Amino acid sequence: MKNLMLDDTIVAISTPVGKSGIGIVRLSGRSALSIADKIFVPSDGKCPSQFPTHKLNYGWIKDIDEVLLSVMRAPKTYTREDIVEINCHSGIVVLKKILELVLKHGVRLAEPGEFTKRAYLNGRIDLAQAEAVLDVINSQTHNALSVALGQLKGRLSRKVKALRKNLLDILTQLELSIDFCDQDVEPISQQESLKRMNRVWQDLKELAASADKGAILRQGISCVICGKPNVGKSSLLNALLKRDRAIVTPIPGTTRDTLEETVDLSGIPLRLVDTAGISQGRNLAQKEAVKRSRRALKEADLVLLVLDASKKLTSQDLAISRSVSGRTAFVVLNKQDLPAKITIEQAARLSPGKKVLKISALRGEGLERLEQEIADYIWGGKSASGAEVLVTNIRHREALEKAQVFLKRAIKATEASRGAEIVALEIKEAQASLGEIIGKISCEDILDRIFSQFCIGK
Repeated sequence: MKNLMLDDTIVAISTPVGKSGIGIVRLSGRSALSIADKIFVPSDGKCPSQFPTHKLNYGWIKDIDEVLLSVMRAPKTYTREDIVEINCHSGIVVLKKILELVLKHGVRLAEPGEFTKRAYLNGRIDLAQAEAVLDVINSQTHNALSVALGQLKGRLSRKVKALRKNLLDILTQLELSIDFCDQDVEPISQQESLKRMNRVWQDLKELAASADKGAILRQGISCVICGKPNVGKSSLLNALLKRDRAIVTPIPGTTRDTLEETVDLSGIPLRLVDTAGISQGRNLAQKEAVKRSRRALKEADLVLLVLDASKKLTSQDLAISRSVSGRTAFVVLNKQDLPAKITIEQAARLSPGKKVLKISALRGEGLERLEQEIADYIWGGKSASGAEVLVTNIRHREALEKAQVFLKRAIKATEASRGAEIVALEIKEAQASLGEIIGKISCEDILDRIFSQFCIGK
């Protein structure tokens, strides 16, 4: 997206291409209205350039489709430019024909994220808010959506701006002591300066620490269900999903590949991975299934080791438990609806240090406690709230950590009485690092990397 020109008009299909009720082709830029005049046949004889803003108008796109067209006039639009949206019937042929017709009139096809990038460059949103748009789209749980919407509304940006202002206040006092040292200006005391800087440093530390929770909400947790064949792994997957996703039969080895589904567990996007039973594969398919199961185990954040409580422990159970000995795991004693052959004490000795939980995936018994134990482990007993200011982006976390480093240098320089000029320089660097979060930057490469993650049309 280098050498982006804001003077041209862009167009894109802004809805997924496929068979559905509505598809939208969106134009943004100074020529959007004049082009709409050329391609739209209104029902009342008025041209789109004469339409009132933010209203739907019925008509036709010449020889293509019956549509509703909306005109949104700058600056009260998503990009702060004139926008035209064509609501047509969704279908690959219809959308493609309208797009091709618009392109014939000198419009350029939008690049990924270019509408949102224009919103940022035109000052409607800052960079943290722009990135929140992507988080809203990708949210997998209610909590994740709440946090993303909070960032879109500027919750994180306001916090960052407040921190930058606090640094600016300290910097102003330092600059006064430097520029007017020979005049009757009361300089900030070393004690007061340290007090203010330490307060900001602590705020930076707490905000950066929130990134652990933020990463969970944004990326989710990978939870692998493992065990020997026919212990009820697929039944547990179905029970946690509350629907039949995996095929369940009494025949060992029914699952031949890893199955992955995401469930909302106390606001956590928990990616459940059902694996094939880990055993000595008899054929190529079984060997490949076991290979994939072992690979999933290596990549897992959390493991549920499932044992069949209705059968005695075997050497196979022991071998599998050893393979997860160094991992964070729960031991799940399944099939409690049948006479028990394994006690909690035996399961605990099998996997020392791992919590043992009894369930019946078939009847749904013990699942509520299992879910709560998983949530308590992930959140550390304190679940994330949608009202919190959380850092969900690794770029933001890195910027906060850089700001901490510079501010710590400023604190040490102050303690060592190294001079106001050196302290001021470090504080300016801390300010600049925070500015990277909200877009007080001029690096085109960073912007390209951020907006390339968006889909075309957004």
